[in-house]
Amino acid sequence: MGRRRKFGRKLNGVLLVRKPAGLTSNAVLQQAKRLFFAEKAGHTGALDPLATGVLPLCFGEATKFSQYLLDADKVYLSTFELGVATDTADADGEVLQVCSAADIDERRVLAAMKPYLGQIAQTPPMYSAIKQNGQPLYKLARQGIKVDRAARDVTMYDYQMLDFTSGDQPQIRVRIHCSKGTYIRSLAADLGEDLGVGARVLSLHREQAGPFSDEDALDLNDLEYERGADRAEVLDHHLLPMDAPVAGLEAIKIDDDSGFYFGRGQAIMDTRVYQIGGEGDTVRVFEESGRFLGLAEITDDGCLAPKRLVVY
Repeated sequence: MGRRRKFGRKLNGVLLVRKPAGLTSNAVLQQAKRLFFAEKAGHTGALDPLATGVLPLCFGEATKFSQYLLDADKVYLSTFELGVATDTADADGEVLQVCSAADIDERRVLAAMKPYLGQIAQTPPMYSAIKQNGQPLYKLARQGIKVDRAARDVTMYDYQMLDFTSGDQPQIRVRIHCSKGTYIRSLAADLGEDLGVGARVLSLHREQAGPFSDEDALDLNDLEYERGADRAEVLDHHLLPMDAPVAGLEAIKIDDDSGFYFGRGQAIMDTRVYQIGGEGDTVRVFEESGRFLGLAEITDDGCLAPKRLVVY
């Protein structure tokens, strides 16, 4: 059988989408890919269907740098409900337990939250995309199979209570700044367990992913309306440069001759490298014209060794 033919435009860049509730991250990706008629695209870390907020999408060669966003810190706003536990630890799951948590006050919640600041060991939920023996955990969970999951180290840089509403099932509004791999649903479930009443996530909004804020993100409906019956090119002005995921790295421009060899995987000697970094540092490399060539690592002998190259 021959190779599957690809359809779409060879489009390079980053699109900031504001994910709506009820859709999977992949469904959002496929809608954006259709709107832009893009041949290749990928997201930079899935959000639960219940969640909303900024979802950076990478098109074409920008997908080569999506890992930097996957590894970036995130900021979330979330509402936890105490006294209710579900199999998914959120409002989409099957209710396993309901109890009165009316005696839980703001002071007790704050005290229970405190140990979760800094580096913590967190056990991923069964309903997650983490694979065990090649099988995503959520598929096992749907079959009623529960397996042991190794705890992972994550970092909670900030964990604030923004609001507390008392009642039989108190609700707390929190703001969380955390490292990659942090599961907010596990954070809620663990807090509920520590308080002895169970808890679930009622709402989850990703406010920031790395350098990108939801204030700069675009709604799919607005993109759909803007395009209308026109060609996909009318939307291209919304795309950020393909190096946007790595914009925080230092940059260096090299002449066209050096760019030719660099683009073919050869290390380039440049005496300026130690002005922008040290051995082992990763930097962005551009031609004098401003065209982005990719990432390089500074070597011990003052060279730019290609690390991730862009193909035009």
